Amino acid sequence: MFDLVIRNGTVIDGSGAARRVADVAVQDGRIAAVGPKLGAAKREIDAAGLIVAPGFVDIHTHYDGQATWDPFLTPSSWHGVTTTVFGNCGVGFAPVRSGQSPYLINLMEGVEDIPGTVLAEGVKFDWESFPQYLDALAAMPRAVDVAAQLPHGALRFYVMGDRGADHGEVPNEREIEAMARLTEEALRAGALGFTTSRTTKHRAKDGRYTPSLSAREAELLGIAQGMKRAGSGVLQVNSDFGPGEFEALEAAAKLAGRPLSCLLVQVDAKPTLWRETLDQIHGVRRAGRAANAQVGSRPIGVIMGLETTVHPFAAHPVWRELRDLSPADRYARLATDTALRERLLAPRTDGGPAAFMGESFDKMFPLGDRPDYEPDARNSIAAIAERTGRTPQAVAFEELMARGGKGLLMLPFENYAYGNLDVVHEMITDPATVLGVADGGAHVGVICDASSPTSLLTLWGRDRTRGPKLPLEFLIAKQTRGTAEAYGLLDRGLLAPGCKADINVIDFEALRLGRPEVVYDLPAGGRRLIQRASGYRHTFVSGVETVRDDELTGERPGRLVRGPQKAS
Repeated sequence: MFDLVIRNGTVIDGSGAARRVADVAVQDGRIAAVGPKLGAAKREIDAAGLIVAPGFVDIHTHYDGQATWDPFLTPSSWHGVTTTVFGNCGVGFAPVRSGQSPYLINLMEGVEDIPGTVLAEGVKFDWESFPQYLDALAAMPRAVDVAAQLPHGALRFYVMGDRGADHGEVPNEREIEAMARLTEEALRAGALGFTTSRTTKHRAKDGRYTPSLSAREAELLGIAQGMKRAGSGVLQVNSDFGPGEFEALEAAAKLAGRPLSCLLVQVDAKPTLWRETLDQIHGVRRAGRAANAQVGSRPIGVIMGLETTVHPFAAHPVWRELRDLSPADRYARLATDTALRERLLAPRTDGGPAAFMGESFDKMFPLGDRPDYEPDARNSIAAIAERTGRTPQAVAFEELMARGGKGLLMLPFENYAYGNLDVVHEMITDPATVLGVADGGAHVGVICDASSPTSLLTLWGRDRTRGPKLPLEFLIAKQTRGTAEAYGLLDRGLLAPGCKADINVIDFEALRLGRPEVVYDLPAGGRRLIQRASGYRHTFVSGVETVRDDELTGERPGRLVRGPQKAS
């Protein structure tokens, strides 16, 4: 007798193969069989009319801190995610010497917009080495599986101290060898990869560039030697890809003999650079080496509200007068004080239009109860203002004050240079790409893209009106087996005998994303954006139900994943 049989569901197994009606049987946390009319089970679920798919594998998150205090890793666990990989973009919390944690918090706060007060209270830093950090992660049962990568910023600061963060010096040979040794140690202990940041967008909270920005070729090649000796791990990169940058990173991956994985987004200033980088990745693949681009499935959208980090009035002198009030008191003042509103909405005279974001109203959109992730320019704040004879500031303010001051706007600032998702379509359908820009756990007051696995299915599989849709078989394979294989996690992302019983049972017709909302549930009362979904009838991790009818069950079967995995 099986432990569980999910009967009569429409099985989309993660391989890309055509859907079929079948049963899925689970025994001892693994898929035991997939086929018609399987035998009896201790528990049976009738999934007629529902999609049965593998659990989603999200390879680009920043739960490095949250994973040490939160066993449920929301919002990701609300969106069918059963495995998360963090430590991306060269930031994280190990290795760390006694007294170094304030800098790592400062770095994470600046790069990933996670409040320092939250991290200072939530992360205990009761480890030093990266293997000890993995042990700390392994000690907590959780609702999803987690895996970590070794971040270059923490590694460099551990070995070089302040010299490694101030960009004034390069490491000497002894320090490079220390980085290589610690990289090898981390990978042998179970790190899934080594990650580095090479972008000027990444700065610590105190304004300093991320430590790995100034790492030169000798340092990268030295670390690659550590990866080569370990014989495992992915080299994950976030870079501006200036002249010679891709070549240096590819040389390190080639020396290591390990896959290269590059974060890839379209930026407005250079809207075709992503395609040049993708062409270079294809060149590496043609040469027989492993490489991919991590891409998103929707715009990278800044969420704006009266309680978020960024909104059109955040830099306004009048807003600064209100900044220390509670959200409720601030809303009351704005709702009742006519003179205050008039000063807030009046044209600025202090020469700060960029900070005021006045030039961005043409790319700023109301975010309704059913968020639109491919908004039309005709529905922008600027367009509404022109049609109604008001100022964009007045329109934006009205939207933000809606719902008792809980109204939201969205500003797509990457992957949306041309005002549609045609470029994203090209990205996600390219065979050299994997899904990997959701950033769960990061940018908590600005972005809420951890819900991307859900919008991947709803937007591209059902709701898109401004361009072609994509088959569910393709979309599910992209978010399951595709992401799992990118990190050598061959025991998941597929509904096949011997694979982990990580399973989603989805009412696709009812699948919906709710509006993002601001909550104050982080350590120290910290604020974050969350977004719920409806339509997840069941989610299983290793055969244990973690979500039922969109709510967490409280079960915690998730474990730390150490290194590449094989199906049994």
